[in-house]
Amino acid sequence: MKLTEAISRDDASTIHPYYTLEFFPPRTDSGFENLLTRLSRLSVLNPIGLTITWGAGGSTKQRSLDLAEAALGENPVTILHLTCTNMERDMLDDTLDNAKARGIQNILALRGDPPRGEEYWIPCDPQFQHASDLVKYIRKRDGDEFCVGVAAYPDGHSLDEDAEIANLKLKVDAGADFIITQLFYDADGFLMWLKKVRESGVEVPVLAGVMPIQSYASFLRMTKLCASRVPPSLIASLEPIRHDDEAVKEFGVEFATDMIRTITSPNHNGPTVQGIHFCTLNLEKSTWRILDNLGWIGTTAHVLDEGKNRLIQPDSNVRPSSASLLITPHDAASAATPKEAEDTGPISHTTTTLPALPANQAVTWDDFPNGRFGSADSAAFGVRDPYKNELGMTAAEVHRLWGQPETIEDLNAMFLKHLRGHSPFSTTPWSPNPIAAETKFILPRLIEFTSKGTWTVASQPAVDCMPSDDEVFGWGPKDGFVFQKAFCEFFCEFVTLERLKHKAAALDTVKFFAANAKGEMMTNMAPGESNAVTWGVFPGKEVMQPTVIERSAFQAWAEEAFGIWSEWALFFPPASTTRQLLERVRDERWLVSVCHHDFKNPNDLWDLLLET
Repeated sequence: MKLTEAISRDDASTIHPYYTLEFFPPRTDSGFENLLTRLSRLSVLNPIGLTITWGAGGSTKQRSLDLAEAALGENPVTILHLTCTNMERDMLDDTLDNAKARGIQNILALRGDPPRGEEYWIPCDPQFQHASDLVKYIRKRDGDEFCVGVAAYPDGHSLDEDAEIANLKLKVDAGADFIITQLFYDADGFLMWLKKVRESGVEVPVLAGVMPIQSYASFLRMTKLCASRVPPSLIASLEPIRHDDEAVKEFGVEFATDMIRTITSPNHNGPTVQGIHFCTLNLEKSTWRILDNLGWIGTTAHVLDEGKNRLIQPDSNVRPSSASLLITPHDAASAATPKEAEDTGPISHTTTTLPALPANQAVTWDDFPNGRFGSADSAAFGVRDPYKNELGMTAAEVHRLWGQPETIEDLNAMFLKHLRGHSPFSTTPWSPNPIAAETKFILPRLIEFTSKGTWTVASQPAVDCMPSDDEVFGWGPKDGFVFQKAFCEFFCEFVTLERLKHKAAALDTVKFFAANAKGEMMTNMAPGESNAVTWGVFPGKEVMQPTVIERSAFQAWAEEAFGIWSEWALFFPPASTTRQLLERVRDERWLVSVCHHDFKNPNDLWDLLLET
């Protein structure tokens, strides 16, 4: 079904705005399978549609198509994101044909990452320079077979506001049927922008992009990547609770609820939105909570009659209580195993009341965190930015930050500059932020280790029973205690890895994973064994283990880490000394993740590494 058809039916039969849910293809097979189970659970929220993101340059093509096809089993309105930048026309044609064959009728046409100046990238078809080009191409190629949407940027993008709105109108005039906006956190600013959009003559449906705040770190990262305006009052509210993940998530639910009420309320001068687009980051708890706060669950028309493949109106008087959503005090601490996640069965599309979701099931077990250090079985594993390439930078930014290294010594200097923090721009392609406060406790050891030509990209000191509100090491709810094992991750030569392997063989306390760009692995871990390197104990809650490193998680990260070497190299001409150096290092070095389990002796790991 096309989104515009579903919206037309919705207008006559519901009492609140419609909404879509966005997902990205997980990096691991187990994460993919668990996301399918999550889609089944979320289907009872009755979204008008599901959208599936598309990796830069078609990097997630097959997984995106597979996920979109699976999503069709949960919702007839499935929208596939599709970008044209850095993609050959043959790939676009193949994707459109493939989508059509799978029954996908909706496309969100995006330009994708902009052309980056002097970057030496994969050649692409010059006819696709803007999203409007892609819209025109789809219309010319497939007529009205697809319902086509485009993106909009309430907080600006690469142009000033008037130019952005003119560009949006150009996309609509090219044949776009609907608009989904970039995420934003300034409701008043959004409403002023929407008024200008309508005054420009754009009349197609606009779905406002809402990304609930999941954690303080992810909020800062995503708003930076998306260039979103953040009201000072929002930062002021988050600052006192930034170390309490559960409090931040709760605040994010309430903030998103209030923002949606503001932009959908008719009690202000100007237009309101009738559609909300939830950027879920493959998590579900916040979306459940927000929709429950709004009173939008159980009163919508978006229940699928599977026998007749049409939308039907459920009993609008049936409304589940908050209790039936299982918003319990300890669900953020759930630690269900992947098996428990897999055993959570699908829920029928025609259910009109929400069943209770018992504690310790997959609705909550991956709430903290949703990043690369979490469980690889999580549907949210590995998200950095599902919309961009790994670096997400222009050529000018890359050259300004890291220069044009031509020797191993130049690379040594870059990694050491990051550790020593010589300037605000002291980063590496694998460490986009300045070193954390806790790193200063092991900084002399890291500098000495890196000086020997072994390049560290992640680390943490050992911590034994630190209060959860500690300014440096604290995290999680108040009145708890946190622990962590010494951990280090680095690129090294094979001879160094061999020495480490030899030394670790005599120590039960040292465990490691290692991988190279070819996908070869080396480890002293037993099959199924993992390193839980951070955990916390809190009153009335199960033990939280937000940092777990195991085989499939490390493999996924290693693929990404070596991909960053490849992408960095593409910013330089093929025959240049810099490109040849970066590609040679990528092919010859190993990525190693080593953990020392004796957190009572914080110096043991660093003594071992320096001996190695």
